Amino acid sequence: MVEELGIPAATLSFHLKERVNAGLVTQARASRNLIYRAAYARMNAVLGYLTENGIPVSSASACC
Repeated sequence: MVEELGIPAATLSFHLKERVNAGLVTQARASRNLIYRAAYARMNAVLGYLTENGIPVSSASACC
């Protein structure tokens, strides 16, 4: 993912950890690798909340 996204490994690790803490991503260990999976139900719930409360949701966001 680091190569594909073109960001430092520490940055990716930080953002994935924060998403795990928020319940938006799950993490599983497979030997020495960490496998991350999107928690789509939780993500959809967040988007639904934002939409219902008049907060604009964009597929492209300004980030770091």
